[in-house]
Amino acid sequence: AEYEGVKAMSDTHTIQVPTPIAFGQFEKTGQGFALFEYLEFCGGGSQYELGVQLAKMHRFTSDKGFGFHIDNTIGATPQPNSWKSNWADFWDEHRLGHMLRLTGDAGMSKDKVEKLRQKTRELLSHNPLPSIIHGDLWGGNKGFCKKEGKVIPVIFDPATYYGDREADVAMTYLFGGFSSDFYDGYNAEWPLPEGHEKRRTVYNLYHILNHEVLFGGGYLRQAQGMIDQILRY
Repeated sequence: AEYEGVKAMSDTHTIQVPTPIAFGQFEKTGQGFALFEYLEFCGGGSQYELGVQLAKMHRFTSDKGFGFHIDNTIGATPQPNSWKSNWADFWDEHRLGHMLRLTGDAGMSKDKVEKLRQKTRELLSHNPLPSIIHGDLWGGNKGFCKKEGKVIPVIFDPATYYGDREADVAMTYLFGGFSSDFYDGYNAEWPLPEGHEKRRTVYNLYHILNHEVLFGGGYLRQAQGMIDQILRY
């Protein structure tokens, strides 16, 4: 699944990714493997250019709608990607609904769950294009590498699917690592539409709920705060 995701991004010929080479399974153990190009990572590099190149990648869209031809993972959590023609339907079933099932409705009553899902559908009625997105774009999955004498931005370790490009940009706000130059570059190439600030909370709730699944700790409380914020919109 990771091979297919990186290949889909590589096929846009926009932002640098580790070029996928091969995948398969070890005969003796049955363990899967994927082989990617070696990249020489380095410091420095332009976050403005990172933003520009990400926006260029997002311009590549699917004629099948929202989803991906294979399910994958977000961290170690299974991520379903069956195709949907409507973005709000996709998010409700395969992202928000999926995480609510994994977290026992995040400790909410059935009434509150229904209100959250309805409000989320309202906020995601902006008819985005089904862009190819990285899907797990926190600061640890981006960097810079040396190639042909230049320092260029690179992204890796994705949870790729076709969805609202805002979901990628939203996650860059969660854990830091992206400067104002990144957002300037992105918006210079393809400005985000009105309302993206509220949708950012919707998209990042998915990742915080996933962190509750993976790590526990205080993430459930953080998610509940985000849910209350969404319901106030």
